[in-house]
Amino acid sequence: MKVVVLGSAASGGFPQWNCNCHNCAGVRAGDPRFRPRTQSSIAVTGDGVHWALINASPDILAQLKQHPELQPARMMRDSGISGVILADARIDHVTGLFMLRERATPLPVWSTAPVHRHLSSANPVFNVLQDFCGVDWHPIEADPPVPFSLAELSSLRFTPLALASQPSPYPSRRSRPHREDRIGLLIEDLRSTRKLFYAPGLGTIEPQLGEYLSQADCLMVDGTFWTDDEMIRLGLSRKTARELGHLPQSGHDGMIARLAPYANARRILIHINNTNPILDSASAERRALQNADIEVAFDGMKISL
Repeated sequence: MKVVVLGSAASGGFPQWNCNCHNCAGVRAGDPRFRPRTQSSIAVTGDGVHWALINASPDILAQLKQHPELQPARMMRDSGISGVILADARIDHVTGLFMLRERATPLPVWSTAPVHRHLSSANPVFNVLQDFCGVDWHPIEADPPVPFSLAELSSLRFTPLALASQPSPYPSRRSRPHREDRIGLLIEDLRSTRKLFYAPGLGTIEPQLGEYLSQADCLMVDGTFWTDDEMIRLGLSRKTARELGHLPQSGHDGMIARLAPYANARRILIHINNTNPILDSASAERRALQNADIEVAFDGMKISL
């Protein structure tokens, strides 16, 4: 199994278009300590030809330009993308679907039923796509988890896991959260038996997740915020990281501490907010991650399992 990080930033990218925080200002000034990042998405393959796109960020066209393996190569109209798997209905994870509308055949999309409802009503992405290429929707059952595969990626098995999270961001749905609004994925190469656990949005690590985390050879998980009060201290929000649905890295029960039992796995943070000090490669926070043997994802990062 091969994994390509197409985008590693949280919503808004890095730098964020309207942000002049220390990190974003550093990118614009050309400071080598800061590396630009697009909004989070990964692609996985078992044969190097057929790829599953996991989340479709608003930056998808720029991301595809950077990766020839996902570009047309076999016929006049073509793509290495065999299908799209959605972890949730967040705007930064679904807007890129519009950019795939030129397909000649319906776009294969896997999601849970709540995500399908969100994208057919509150944010009717699927309805719009029906007027272009159409959508070939495949339901995901994550509570309890039902493994699935994509026809062209039969050597890979995806096990969806319902994650505790905040309600959908759409106003009409906020009062009706569902266990399957957000999922993580345990992705297994059936030939090598190697596994990746992927969860770009992870507000808490519930006890039942331990079984799946312990199986993984690589953990790629939520790296949005360093502290729980990060956005509050900067005057950018009234909500904590946890209230926004993200487990911060620091603290006795933060992501660093929660990942400690899985030191035998490669551990990588993704979906990093522009305010997070780990984006400064010379920061004390980045050194703390290095001391804990935890990596920070970057656009173009490649992993083989």
